[in-house]
Amino acid sequence: MTPSYSVVVPTIGRPALGALLASLNVALGDGPRPHVVVVVDDRPFPRRGRNAPLLLGPAPVPGVRVLRTGGRGPAAARNAGRRSVRTEWVAFLDDDVVVPQGWAAALGRDLAAAGPEVAGVQGRIVVPLPEHRPPTDLERNTAGLERAAWPTADLACRRSALESVHGFDERFTRAYREDADLALRLRDAGWRLVRGSRHVRHPVRPAGALASVRAQAGNADDALLRALHGRRWRRRTGAGPGRMAWHAATVTAGLTALGGALAA
Repeated sequence: MTPSYSVVVPTIGRPALGALLASLNVALGDGPRPHVVVVVDDRPFPRRGRNAPLLLGPAPVPGVRVLRTGGRGPAAARNAGRRSVRTEWVAFLDDDVVVPQGWAAALGRDLAAAGPEVAGVQGRIVVPLPEHRPPTDLERNTAGLERAAWPTADLACRRSALESVHGFDERFTRAYREDADLALRLRDAGWRLVRGSRHVRHPVRPAGALASVRAQAGNADDALLRALHGRRWRRRTGAGPGRMAWHAATVTAGLTALGGALAA
């Protein structure tokens, strides 16, 4: 018997949402169906008028439910989604992944195999990289998700375990480190986290003009995680080196180049 579950997808309205919902609709055809699929629209509320309707794509899951949270960040969006359901498990998916056929059947097996001490079952993330050229820095960084511990791109959590630690910490307002914080708090509370048999694909999305600025903003989340869990949080979570050293090296190189230009 597969335990009851719901699917929660936080989104800021990216075009990839339609691809996810279409792939999920197909994947649910050969496995246990969720009680409900909740899409949490976290686009900021406009000062005047209303947001444009959220584009769910041409073939979303029938009966999908949409909640609005007004731009409070993915941690708050996930909390709103899990508070809106009453199933034993909540399967979180990011809006930029694609679910392969067989995902629902594998999720059902993962949940059925989870003992009562298990709070979360992680899915494997596959990042397709180009075969005809070396990957870009962004592509390499995204591929790091394949080795990440407890990313919420595909993470099924027992609802009672989430409630026991008060869910995601909403002080993490970006999609960065809120998953590591949750994993540490669940483990400190005596719960186990395990890896499952399912997987999702995570295509590399376009970088955009502010990609490097957004990446460096994650340093504030690293600082918050250290304040909450101590300086050994990287070792406890298996996280790689932070972005601060890379940022410092970039700034130093820029200043050196500027100094050379001025001296010439």
